[in-house]
Amino acid sequence: QVQLVESGGGLVQPGGSLRLSCTASGIIFRIADMGWYRQAPGKQRELVAGITSGGSTNYADSVKGRFTISRDNAKNTVYLQMNSLEPEDTAVYYCNAVLAPYSSRAYDTYRGQGTQVTVSS
Repeated sequence: QVQLVESGGGLVQPGGSLRLSCTASGIIFRIADMGWYRQAPGKQRELVAGITSGGSTNYADSVKGRFTISRDNAKNTVYLQMNSLEPEDTAVYYCNAVLAPYSSRAYDTYRGQGTQVTVSS
């Protein structure tokens, strides 16, 4: 059974940093795109950052220059380094991956349970 497990969320003061991690577990044939979404209270879920298997990245305008997405293909892990955090970054952050389990070799979208990030003084 394939699962995505996030870690690294928490409470941080404005201007601080956090690093989120997300690891895909299970017997996986291949992982294509990976990314991070977030959902703040009363708001729709939005894409924060994405990264392809080749390492190409894209970011929401609101986080450009502050957040960096990266991945370690050997560990089936994607990271989100968040710097200069603002109260507006407060949300539940979800990991997302398009991957093919070894059993089916059919690509599908998987999402983690989410990790809370709170930016407050």
